[in-house]
Amino acid sequence: MKQADFVHLHVHTQYSLLDGMIRLDELFKKAKEFAMPAIAITDHGTMFGAIDFYKQALANNIKPIIGCELYVAPRSRLDKTPSAVGDTARHLIVWVKNLQGYKNLLKLTSVAHLEGFYYRPRVDKALLAECSEGLIASSACLHGEIASHIVRGHMEEARRAARELQKIFGEDNFYLELMENGIPEQKIANQGLMELSRDLSIPLVATNDCHYLEADHAEAHDVLLCIQMGKTIEDKDRMSMSSNQFYVRSPQEMQTLFAATPEAVANTLAIAESCNLTFEFGKFYLPKFEVKNPEETLEDYLDRKATEGLEKLFPVILKYAKEDEAKVREKYTRRLRSELAIIKKMGFAGYFLIVSDFIKHAKHTGVPVGPGRGSAAGSLVAYAIRITDIDPLRYGLFFERFLNPDRISMPDIDIDFCQERRGEIIKYVTEKYGKDKVSQICTFGKMMAKGVIRDVGRALNIPYGDADRIAKLVPSFPLNITLAEAFKAEPRFAEERRKNPKIDKMLSLSLILEGLNRHSSVHAAGVVISDAPLVERVPLFAPKDDIVSQYSMKDIETV
Repeated sequence: MKQADFVHLHVHTQYSLLDGMIRLDELFKKAKEFAMPAIAITDHGTMFGAIDFYKQALANNIKPIIGCELYVAPRSRLDKTPSAVGDTARHLIVWVKNLQGYKNLLKLTSVAHLEGFYYRPRVDKALLAECSEGLIASSACLHGEIASHIVRGHMEEARRAARELQKIFGEDNFYLELMENGIPEQKIANQGLMELSRDLSIPLVATNDCHYLEADHAEAHDVLLCIQMGKTIEDKDRMSMSSNQFYVRSPQEMQTLFAATPEAVANTLAIAESCNLTFEFGKFYLPKFEVKNPEETLEDYLDRKATEGLEKLFPVILKYAKEDEAKVREKYTRRLRSELAIIKKMGFAGYFLIVSDFIKHAKHTGVPVGPGRGSAAGSLVAYAIRITDIDPLRYGLFFERFLNPDRISMPDIDIDFCQERRGEIIKYVTEKYGKDKVSQICTFGKMMAKGVIRDVGRALNIPYGDADRIAKLVPSFPLNITLAEAFKAEPRFAEERRKNPKIDKMLSLSLILEGLNRHSSVHAAGVVISDAPLVERVPLFAPKDDIVSQYSMKDIETV
């Protein structure tokens, strides 16, 4: 199949929470159907989905373009007052060209959340100027600064803003973004943007601000926005998209829509060719564990602590041993030396010492700690330095299930702390390794079968009792049952759909929205500790004043 002459560069996935409703697997299926060589992710103000997107793109042989739709404060990001026209922020699209651009986007999105949050996570132009290297930018949608000035009739202010952004990003790295979405104001904006392009020699780029996959998903997206805002579709003052055109259009549709400005379509490929971010996954960035003796290496220190620890445990070990002491000592010492050799070879001495240290602190301060579980129970070193309380040789447990030199991956040590006091352990590691190097990890709540029916019912203004009654038809088992499975298992669904068109519509829309991310939250037990300031490794945000990575646990492990 011939490669498409257009790629989508303005795409909101389900990681634009309760706004984007594009699932990544479906996005790449669509991109392959359209023969697109590349595609971008530009979620609102976050990088939640960047690594998931990157990995899935490579798996589908499509070039991933990591980006973001930033919110830019009208003045300083630290100024938390609205401007004269009521704007708290204006939109700006940025795309990552290379590793430096990726690091700059990490900083931009992190600072936006940690310093600039006012209704939205905001950057300002001073920060953009500081972090512009390795990024390409465009003027974004009608909520962008330039388009909003044009629509208000402030052409000189639009011109000034265009020049300013061109100066920040450089002549080759700033574009004016055209859209054809059926909104009257967009036509006005497009005329002004084309005029600025001619006058200031700023290139044009065509996008579709995709928020959903298919054209017939517009109504479901409208309902999703109602869920976000706590409104119903009957509310007059609610946020809506003013058009049903924000789907993933085909390249042919885009070429037809932009027949008068073919360069805007061609420039999507030019931008895609300029974006060449590659990651080196599989590298480990372990925090530095401080050894008091400067002449002792981490490996030497672990060796000594494990040997001393095992010696202290021998009275307990020998109590249960069925062989004589000499044989037992020889067997345990041989196993310890073998494990230590593998741990040292794989570079994980510091990891074991860090985990041992905070478990020791927990026990010293009276925080209840579990005895250890999972594959870590197969490590004699873990037992010797009191990470676990389980003798692996006594129970016939294998170290290779925990750490295998033929399978390079981080050791997986499951540790159970008292739920009421786990915050004390987080505080300890934060103080020990530095506030800028420790964060909790985000996770995402999904719109599951029962919940999505109630959410959609509320948005459609269906009486709660009716929506709840239908939701309760979803069987409780198996856990995480899907709506499609529930409809097959419970014949009353079909009966309710036949009887009541409103219920039928509620369930049809629920099927489309089911499984989307509904909210972000903090992982109950996940903490990440870095060797360098975390903002250099992962994007951060701060729900309820906790510093949390924007990446989920799986994506943290990947990077």
